Amino acid sequence: MFSSVDGIHFLTHTLGCGGTRQDARVLCGLFAGYLHHPNVAGGTVLSLGCENAQISILRQELCQRNPRFDKPLLIYQQQRYASADAMLRAATQDTFAALAEANTLIRQPANISRLTVGLECGGSDGFSGLSANPAIGYAADLLAALGGRVILAEFPELCGVEQNLIDRCEHLADAQRFADLMQRYAAAAESAGAGFDMNPSTGNIRDGLLTDAMKSAGAAKKGGTAPVTGVLDYPEYAAEPGLNLLCTPGGDVESTTALAGAGAQVILFSTGMGTPTGNAIESVVKISSSTALFERLPDLIDLDAGSIITGRESVEEVAERILELVIALASGTYTAKSDRLGQHDFIPWKRGISL
Repeated sequence: MFSSVDGIHFLTHTLGCGGTRQDARVLCGLFAGYLHHPNVAGGTVLSLGCENAQISILRQELCQRNPRFDKPLLIYQQQRYASADAMLRAATQDTFAALAEANTLIRQPANISRLTVGLECGGSDGFSGLSANPAIGYAADLLAALGGRVILAEFPELCGVEQNLIDRCEHLADAQRFADLMQRYAAAAESAGAGFDMNPSTGNIRDGLLTDAMKSAGAAKKGGTAPVTGVLDYPEYAAEPGLNLLCTPGGDVESTTALAGAGAQVILFSTGMGTPTGNAIESVVKISSSTALFERLPDLIDLDAGSIITGRESVEEVAERILELVIALASGTYTAKSDRLGQHDFIPWKRGISL
């Protein structure tokens, strides 16, 4: 019935009420990023009514990202309705009408500079920093050179390579902000009895990434060599062309959720062991670090970078294939494996304690 609409996706979460006021605002900022996202035609918000994450805060965050926001935004607060059925009936009817409005939108040609691509790695192994990550980094450089936006997240996995990224910052203020965010994040981890040195997972260590410095050296290669044009704290929205750094955890779903909230339309996700992570509003493209993984998990992996390890292709050749795949995804001629499998994950980052 609505041929121009890919579908309706539900974003369920457990936050918004008992946490800190700061976390409530951050949650509203994340939702505002999703609503403002170019892949999203509109939103239906179901609310209790008395939570810390108030609708007024959501509207403020939306205004920060787009003062002229004009997509359908339907809001329903349970405490204003006589019953749950009454609220759901109203939400269903109004959403159906909004779908008809969204269906009038049609795909149009656009310059590649309109693309925003997120960079992620998960289930990394000893090959990730030699094949998939450098290829993603070269593709990121190509996109940045063409005027597009690239977002590198996962700050715990940049521990040990801070100076390299600081040296690449175009503006002193961005260099200082990156250093401050890393220091505050590290201090918060230590105050909780942990630390960035605990970032490598059991699987990372088993497959060759023994320390956080080793893991970071490979993970940072996803960011290529382009100058850093912006530094963002979660859940800020990327506005600057070029390479942006976004403060997120290293966890796959929290990070991909944040990248979507920052405006990424496609995520390039390198993996050495495989992972079924996806996202509701953006395509998550899995790129294997080895051909063995690509052959073992063909239903999960979109592109094989293991040819770099075997010498069949160069980093540059794989990067060009990656960029062509991104263009095909954005053009609607290719569907990512994560989308085919309905892997629509959503986990907001909870920074504070519950009260």
